Amino acid sequence: MTSVQDTAEIIKIKVFLEAIGIKLIPKTLPDSTFLRGLDLGPDIVYVDFEKMKYPGDILHEAGHIAVTMPSDRKLIGSIAMPEGWPTQGDEIAAMLWSFAAAKHLDLPLEFVFHPNGYKGNSAWLIDNFRNKAYIGLPLLEWYGMALSEQKAAAANKQPFPFMQSWMRE
Repeated sequence: MTSVQDTAEIIKIKVFLEAIGIKLIPKTLPDSTFLRGLDLGPDIVYVDFEKMKYPGDILHEAGHIAVTMPSDRKLIGSIAMPEGWPTQGDEIAAMLWSFAAAKHLDLPLEFVFHPNGYKGNSAWLIDNFRNKAYIGLPLLEWYGMALSEQKAAAANKQPFPFMQSWMRE
């Protein structure tokens, strides 16, 4: 029997995250984590494969790491992390980042945007993203991570959902 951590999707996500500088580390976690079976550390997504319900949530949590300023990334998971993290802007940027990652990895959008997440707005988000209504794209542009179609054309680069950088510099 194949364990959750050995599925093709998890292996694909792990290889991708490691390539961009985020570690995926199995760990026994308490039930009190924000998302059951997932927790964050500095450039680390901790996963309790026995407790995690939705493997696509790994990409969203990695998105939080990726869109965080480098000076704050090393503080993730510590009491030194600025209060109020992640902000609503961080949340929107992480959602769009995880959409780009799903597209990059050729994963179904429903894998990340499952019906039991995103405060019941998963279908709405998927519809918007499929229609190129990229909520949060100005943030990813400001972070230097992606370009709108207009800015990409002017710079002779690929537009979002192609990422110019997977990690905020």
